Amino acid sequence: MMKKRSISASKASLVLFLCQMISALDVPLDSKLLEELSQPPTITQQSPKDYIVDPRENIVIQCEAKGKPPPSFSWTRNGTHFDIDKDAQVTMKPNSGTLVINIMNGGKAEAYEGVYQCTARNERGAAISNNIVIRPSRSPLWTKEKLEPNQVREGDSLVLHCRPPVGLPPPIIFWMDNAFQRLPQSERVSQGLNGDLYFSNVQPEDTREDYICYARFNHTQTIQQKQPISVKVFSMDSLNDTIAANLSDTDIYGAKPVTERQPILLTPTGSTSTKVELRGNVLLLECIAAGLPTPVIRWIKEGGELPVNRTFFENFKKTLKIIDVSEADSGNYKCIARNMLGSVHHVISVTVKAAPYWITAPRNLVLSPGEDGTLICRANGNPKPNISWFANGVPIAIAPEDPSRKVDGDTIIFSHVQERSSAVYQCNASNEYGYLLANAFVNVLAEPPRVLTPANKLYQVIADSPALLDCAYFGSPKPEIEWFKGVKGSILRGNEYVFHDNGTLEIPVAQKDSTGTYTCVARNELGKVQNEVRLEVKDPTMIIKQPEYKVIQRYGQVSFECIIKHDSTLLPTVIWLKDNDELPDDERFLVGKDNLTIMNVTDKDDGTYTCIVNTTLDSVSASAVLTVVAAPPTPAIIYARPNPPFDLELTGQLERSVELSWIPGDENNSPIKNFVIEYEDGLHEPGVWHYQTEVPGTQTTVQLKLSPYVNYSFRVIAVNEIGRSQPSEPSEQYLTKSANPDENPSNVQGIGSEPDNLVITWESLKGFQSNGPGLQYKVSWRQKDVDDEWTSVIVANVSKYIVSGTPTFVPYEIKVQALNDLGYAPEPSEVIGHSGEDLPMVAPGNVQVHVINSTLAKVHWDPVPLKTVRGHLQGYKVYYWKVQSLSRRSRRHVEKKILTFRGNKTFGMLPGLEPYSSYKLNVRVVNGKGEGPASPDKVFKTPEGVPSSPSFLKITNPTLDSLTLEWGSPTHPNGVLTSYILKFQPINNTHELGPLVEIRIPANESSLILKNLNYSTRYKFYFNAQTSVGSGSQITEEAVTIMDEAGILRPAVGAGKGYSEILFATSPVMHTVRPTFYKVQPLYPRIRNVTTAAAETYANISWEYEGPDHANFYVEYGVAGSKEDWKKEIVNGSRSFFVLKGLTPGTAYKVRVGAEGLSGFRSSEDVFETGPAMASRQIDIATQGWFIGLMCAVALLILILLIVCFIRRNKGGKYPVKEKEDAHADPEIQPMKEDDGTFGEYRLFSFVSSAPF
Repeated sequence: MMKKRSISASKASLVLFLCQMISALDVPLDSKLLEELSQPPTITQQSPKDYIVDPRENIVIQCEAKGKPPPSFSWTRNGTHFDIDKDAQVTMKPNSGTLVINIMNGGKAEAYEGVYQCTARNERGAAISNNIVIRPSRSPLWTKEKLEPNQVREGDSLVLHCRPPVGLPPPIIFWMDNAFQRLPQSERVSQGLNGDLYFSNVQPEDTREDYICYARFNHTQTIQQKQPISVKVFSMDSLNDTIAANLSDTDIYGAKPVTERQPILLTPTGSTSTKVELRGNVLLLECIAAGLPTPVIRWIKEGGELPVNRTFFENFKKTLKIIDVSEADSGNYKCIARNMLGSVHHVISVTVKAAPYWITAPRNLVLSPGEDGTLICRANGNPKPNISWFANGVPIAIAPEDPSRKVDGDTIIFSHVQERSSAVYQCNASNEYGYLLANAFVNVLAEPPRVLTPANKLYQVIADSPALLDCAYFGSPKPEIEWFKGVKGSILRGNEYVFHDNGTLEIPVAQKDSTGTYTCVARNELGKVQNEVRLEVKDPTMIIKQPEYKVIQRYGQVSFECIIKHDSTLLPTVIWLKDNDELPDDERFLVGKDNLTIMNVTDKDDGTYTCIVNTTLDSVSASAVLTVVAAPPTPAIIYARPNPPFDLELTGQLERSVELSWIPGDENNSPIKNFVIEYEDGLHEPGVWHYQTEVPGTQTTVQLKLSPYVNYSFRVIAVNEIGRSQPSEPSEQYLTKSANPDENPSNVQGIGSEPDNLVITWESLKGFQSNGPGLQYKVSWRQKDVDDEWTSVIVANVSKYIVSGTPTFVPYEIKVQALNDLGYAPEPSEVIGHSGEDLPMVAPGNVQVHVINSTLAKVHWDPVPLKTVRGHLQGYKVYYWKVQSLSRRSRRHVEKKILTFRGNKTFGMLPGLEPYSSYKLNVRVVNGKGEGPASPDKVFKTPEGVPSSPSFLKITNPTLDSLTLEWGSPTHPNGVLTSYILKFQPINNTHELGPLVEIRIPANESSLILKNLNYSTRYKFYFNAQTSVGSGSQITEEAVTIMDEAGILRPAVGAGKGYSEILFATSPVMHTVRPTFYKVQPLYPRIRNVTTAAAETYANISWEYEGPDHANFYVEYGVAGSKEDWKKEIVNGSRSFFVLKGLTPGTAYKVRVGAEGLSGFRSSEDVFETGPAMASRQIDIATQGWFIGLMCAVALLILILLIVCFIRRNKGGKYPVKEKEDAHADPEIQPMKEDDGTFGEYRLFSFVSSAPF
């Protein structure tokens, strides 16, 4: 007695397989079987139910079906037969039911609107398609209307209506401006679902005349534009200015600014509304509110929560979107609009209806004569759909009677069917929202048994595991299955076997004696068939010596063993893991046949190592732990590079491989990490060695892959931590046979060098890649997207071929194939190239410039059509240059600047412009050939900016109470100068600042005399220029008024021509009361307060120094205004004064003081003028008392000297010539007896420094 058992949970994969086989009996899937069995028609492809077509293109209505024999096709239109033979515009594709209606050759799509249905029929029945509704798409124009300008008060709400034309399908709506830029939207301004543009409150920036609504019709790929709508927003200020003359004071003061308002709903209107949506669709609910401030929208569902993961908020939360709605989403949805003044809400009652959807769709039946069966058609919807049945496309009520068929609502019951009962049944489920139509055939077959499992199929299992032997079958009626062991064995029975319904035999515990041939027999009343399969039971794989726990010292070597035993007919693979992951990618890990060796162990090698052995039938594993400990100190070892390998030998020579072996040299205390194998091609590149491969240092043989037609020699290099050994002696030579090329040239390109050619280039094969003599190339090309044949030419071993006479810049398909005397390489892959480029044809249009500020502008242009580029578009170049400065009105050398913008960019920024200047620019498109024509020059002007600092500020002619200031206008005025600003304040010896005085000077002045200043006082000056935009950067200088007139050499000062004078009213207080000072942090190091006192041929120079001690000073001077080099005088010691001698009278000099060793630090320049020693002094010395007394004393001394000389002469004494010369020495040289005149200088400047500050 055969026994059947349930399948255990451990055989889940088997259950899935068996279920597939069982279902295959209902509808056979074997391709060979399907070709032999008769089968009613089945619709495999059809057009959608609602089919909107492009009226400009041919209409294709799909209908494809399969069946045995192949079905024929017919069509109905609007419920009546459609005779396609009578309409010359309609054809049916061969071996298909697909209709093609020719619209492009005179047909009109509107004439073929209607409802179409396809019928596929053969001798076993007829299947029908859905009702396919054909409608041409429509994109009507906007109706003409007169649009009045919208004048609205600031803060009020506004709705701009779009009202697009009714199209099929409905258009997509969006708002843009005249520049085709989308209008920005926000919580305040947004587009509704109906396409209208809603303003919750308008602002002055909403004023514009180009609000344009666009409707895009995707089917016809057209966009329709509404006439621009003008909006003008009036603020309360402008309204008051307009009507102030007509209002009383009370009215004017009663006009409030923008009034805040609580929210009101713009859409939907009222407090409630309803919405019906279909199951599975997207539910969109919208609330847009007006108010000031702009209201915020919030959504809730009354009595429930919004569905998680299906709810989305769009349009700044004004739109609630729920995807894949179901009946559970019905209910009341409330939107709440709120601002600080209040809130308003609206309730939308949503009802979810449902078009019919399947619960159980009818499935095909394959029955044998006399069997029973059912077709079930169950659908749901809201409202509940009606179920109606058809047989071969005819309502079942009027279809030919079949005694085996009984209709019971949504079920058809078949009893004792016969072959004539074969038919195709249609189930139609419909309600007011749609319908479902399903075809299901009943195929009554009388077929003898067939076994679908291949004959003599081999099954292999491991001993003590289950074995599953398949016997997939088909037959009608369903065959019975029996199993036998051996050809003449007895039928299998008993508890050791399990027999499954799909014919599979299961041996739960297979043993070695289970090996053998098994026969499955399938029989029914129409015949019998048998099939043999073979079972082999293999020995299990075992690890007979497992890896063991190891403790190893750091930098040592460790090995784990993994010796296995396996069935001799199975090929095992061994994998090692570390901590259940792959081994580190480290050459220290060496995997052998039966072991794992780790060289130079480190701490990170700690872990668990697992050996896994896999065969095609089983897998086993074993693990061990490695512990790394510190190594004891070892004596120093001398390391060196390894000695070269020797005794190279070639064995196992084949056409494409050879085995190389060698003996390693001494490793010299550093383990060999790897061997590098190099080869020489004595046929193509003698004397040149190339890298071949490398192997681990434990390996001394390697199988090398070879190329044909190469005369090989090999050498080996050993590598350790120290370095590489010398190469070994070369091996014997081995010449491989010639063959076809294995590969084709790489880097194939097609780039034209001229507008009418195509230059095809490639990287030639290397010598050993040719695989044989006579290397050539087959170059093929054809124009892309044109139905042309390939053009080919065979060229010598070169790397370039030029195709002439090509159109300008068109794509070509290119391939280059290698060949030699033995034949061709494999078919090459195709690449796309282009023929030569030419210069672009047109210039960019609509060039516009937007000046952002005085130094930056933005330029826009329209892109040129790509067809006119005639090459690869690389970008656009903007040429711009300054024409003239608007402040100076003088032209200069034109220096054009170029900016390049990559890609198809249509705007760019122009930085670094000069303020208050006139510029021109043009734009050109650039391709690989060069630049196209320039656009017309565009003129633009930059506004004024702030000026640069004055070019210089000099302070000259110091007196007791005045200073003269001279300055140069700014190098870059950047506009029209309006004035100069001078600020100054006194500074005392402790760097404190006194009160700050500010003076505004007309722009046409270039000098100034400041009078009524304190004597012997240092002043700091701040000077800058102004334009109408503002003040520029300032320049600073310091100067000192001279001391009281006693003992001071005063500089020569002109009569003051060309100077403007600023007089200050002073009082004795100014000279006797010290001003309030503020402490200033000094800067170190610095040389300041350079002061000059000039005579006719010399000048006394003094300065103040702040910084490190022991500085060595020098004085540099030269003629003012001269381009001659500065003259340099070294100052002895670290004195802070010096006398310049040998100057030219009546000459202006410039002077500065420096300190060596301070990185070239110098003081600011000072200017002085020499003159007659006393003539140019402003104070008359002859009227001074001290001068009169001095002259009297000199006269008395001369008188005494004359008397002494007269007496000595009378006595006859000799008067030495030397003493006489000394007595009559030059009075100007007399005070300067020291080498550098330091005594005279010290007397002069010690007097100056003793004066009060």
